[in-house]
Amino acid sequence: MTHPNQTPIPELYVSADAAAALKDEAGAMPSWDLTPRQLCDLELLMNGGFNPLKGFLTQADYDGVVNDMRLTSGALWPMPINLDVSEKFAEGLEPGTDIALRDQEGVILAIMSVTDKWTPNKSLEAEKVFGADDVAHPAVNYLHNVAGPVYLGGPIKGLQAPTHYDFRARRNTPNELRAMFKKLNWQRVVVFQTRNPLHRAHQELTFRAAREAQANLMIHPVVGMTKPGDVDHFTRVRCYEAVLDKYPSATTTLSLLNLAMRMAGPREAVWHGLIRKNHGATHFIVGRDHAGPGKNSAGEDFYGPYDAQDLFRQHQDEIGVEMVDFKHMVYVQERAQYEPADEIEEGVTVLNISGTELRRRLREGLEIPEWFSFPEVVQELRRNSPPRAKQGFTVFFTGLSGSGKSTVANALMVKLMEMGGRPVTLLDGDVVRKHLSSELGFSKEHRDINIKRIGYVASEITKNGGIAICAPIAPYTATRRAVREMIEAGGAFVEVHVATPLEECERRDRKGLYKLAREGKIKEFTGISDPYEEPKTPELRLDTTDIDVDGAAHQVLLKLEGMGLIGLS
Repeated sequence: MTHPNQTPIPELYVSADAAAALKDEAGAMPSWDLTPRQLCDLELLMNGGFNPLKGFLTQADYDGVVNDMRLTSGALWPMPINLDVSEKFAEGLEPGTDIALRDQEGVILAIMSVTDKWTPNKSLEAEKVFGADDVAHPAVNYLHNVAGPVYLGGPIKGLQAPTHYDFRARRNTPNELRAMFKKLNWQRVVVFQTRNPLHRAHQELTFRAAREAQANLMIHPVVGMTKPGDVDHFTRVRCYEAVLDKYPSATTTLSLLNLAMRMAGPREAVWHGLIRKNHGATHFIVGRDHAGPGKNSAGEDFYGPYDAQDLFRQHQDEIGVEMVDFKHMVYVQERAQYEPADEIEEGVTVLNISGTELRRRLREGLEIPEWFSFPEVVQELRRNSPPRAKQGFTVFFTGLSGSGKSTVANALMVKLMEMGGRPVTLLDGDVVRKHLSSELGFSKEHRDINIKRIGYVASEITKNGGIAICAPIAPYTATRRAVREMIEAGGAFVEVHVATPLEECERRDRKGLYKLAREGKIKEFTGISDPYEEPKTPELRLDTTDIDVDGAAHQVLLKLEGMGLIGLS
């Protein structure tokens, strides 16, 4: 008997002949270059991973999903999947227009027939889907500061799948997995979702889950977009492959899922269950704080530890996948094994290393014990995350014009070059404007573009082990956050707020800019006619009113030493 999860599911691709004809027609269509997140969404729409969706949600479907986790058909679906675009692109589009969807190289992947165009209430979407309109949540920050303001909905015709040049043998469509399970006669398949490297506790947990469900195991990590700051997927997949040998080969498989996570906790768990049902799963492990994004602006967890399990349990029958509860596994020293935390008697020694502690040990080159992880995994993580004193980093000065940013940045550059060891690059605001951004003005949009260009260059320097020093005004919190996320993917980001008061900056006014701004001759001048959003939690705050340049630069050096980025001794 074939299990229902092994029969093929509908894909949204057209035939090869139809695809060739549509490609010819697409030259005359409006064309949208997909963002990395939209690329992930489109791939799972086309290959059936997002079944029953037939394209990007219409406005009615979007409203139903946001408010009640239901499509207009009544089907359960917890996550809005829309094509967010700029106002400029949306301007000329009427319902009934076909648009070509392209990857970042300009290759046409699909044709979308636009049926709906609207401007969503993003604050409501944040409240309903993520539980709070709080930009401390990465997906809410994305919604307000990255995603386009206009949503498009409508069915798609898939012409070809996005190309992946990495780990091709591990990337399976839902139907490829279903066919494989059918061939191997795997009637019951329990899926483990992860966006982190696997350590010994995860191995013990997955062993137990497979045994409890009397099922075969599929480790199904997400290799699309995860949370900013996560270990990159190349390193993680090498870690998974190293651990795969620890499992009985005939009972376990590893497949990669190109999903852009939203970190939406309870709704995300239901979404993951529906996606895994499409991929042939019969059972799904739901973790403690499953897909939780960490702390909110008040320093509390966004979701309760078992909210995701509760919501999944409510909808389990409709999802069509049985939940296996995640047990929090801890290491019992006396018995030298992992056991569920809630089954351990008093008086035994429980050992545990948190994610934060693991990152600290990697950063400082400290030992990571064998009871916690596998030597092969630790080796991969060390390759990717050398001790801090060998990593690249960026020092990002921000503050008002005349606060002393550039002067301190120059002094810091000279002191770091005197120490030697890593190449140092100064990306001063005026120099960058001359060489990278000469065509830009000083509107908010142009200033944002300029700062992101600086951030991009700094991230490349950092990733390659160098030191970047940046000294723009950078008045907007959201832009500084985007730069931090870019840079922290490859090394450390040290934000220095040069908090010299406006009166002192204006008193100095070496370039005579404040005078011109007061006279109205310079529009949109930070601190006078345009706001400066002060950093709330910079790594260091400096006021240069009563401190000389040498002293200010030395304070930055002491901070860098305290963070383990340089050695002063």
